[in-house]
Amino acid sequence: MFDHRSTLDSPTGAALALYHAAAHGTPRGVVLIHHGLAEHAGRYEVFAGLLAARGFHVYAHDHRGHGSTVAPDAPLRRFARRDGAAKVLADARAVQLHAEAQHPNLPVVVFGHSMGGLVALNHALRHGPRLAGLAVWNANFDIGAQERLARVALRVERALKGSDVASRIVQSATFEAWGRSIPGRRTMADWLSHDPAAVDAYIADPLCGFAPTVSMMEDVVALIFAGGSDAGLAKLPVGLPVHCLGGTADPATRYGAAVERLAGRLRHQGLRDVTLELAAGARHETLNEIEAFRRPALAGLFAWLDRIVPPPASG
Repeated sequence: MFDHRSTLDSPTGAALALYHAAAHGTPRGVVLIHHGLAEHAGRYEVFAGLLAARGFHVYAHDHRGHGSTVAPDAPLRRFARRDGAAKVLADARAVQLHAEAQHPNLPVVVFGHSMGGLVALNHALRHGPRLAGLAVWNANFDIGAQERLARVALRVERALKGSDVASRIVQSATFEAWGRSIPGRRTMADWLSHDPAAVDAYIADPLCGFAPTVSMMEDVVALIFAGGSDAGLAKLPVGLPVHCLGGTADPATRYGAAVERLAGRLRHQGLRDVTLELAAGARHETLNEIEAFRRPALAGLFAWLDRIVPPPASG
């Protein structure tokens, strides 16, 4: 659970809604959590509590255009009037600097789910030497014909309708397509999880499930192209430990294939410590899946954390 909520002023002008869970016992590290698209950091409080119980200080913030974060150029569903991707990354840097100031000399691990994985990896391209590890869950960095078409379609949509309206093209090709892909679905959000309670909570949350604007989706696509390019991946330190996870029943990552490709490309770039886990049967939100899928995924992550940031020796 989160122990404290505050507001962090970012150099970008955003007042970031910041959540903190304090480490139990002797602290051994810091974990920074980046949430996904059309949700918010408050949904990660159970995960934060599990990490805190293992000795990690945990920080999570609402990205621009999400949750309770406020910025003059970022109403709900928009990162910024311009340079949105860059401002999101600058906000992420501000959170890391804040965490480092609060807990000097503790190693920092960055965790990102889905869109948060895009942010986390792009953050690591810029600040990898300062990180002890990077965890990218359920994120799609594929750059193929569909992604190039989406970039062109967004430009056309912006020219025809403007940048601050919902992107119907992307909405249809992503959230709605993923919803339709689930056979025997109960709701259009069943692609997120097999757990009906988790799906219903997402649907009932007024800060979840919104249709992103054309502007926001252009910035999301920019994060994919920047982080998923060979030139981008080459900026990661070869010694940085990376943990990649994808669900084999997740339509947003092409049933885990996109995550598997990312891990392969990281290894091809020379990274020496890349862990790949495919959660058999899991849908998109592994952290909100039923116990049979969530438990082994968390066990794998915790084992990885124990290896890269060992707990203090008992004595």
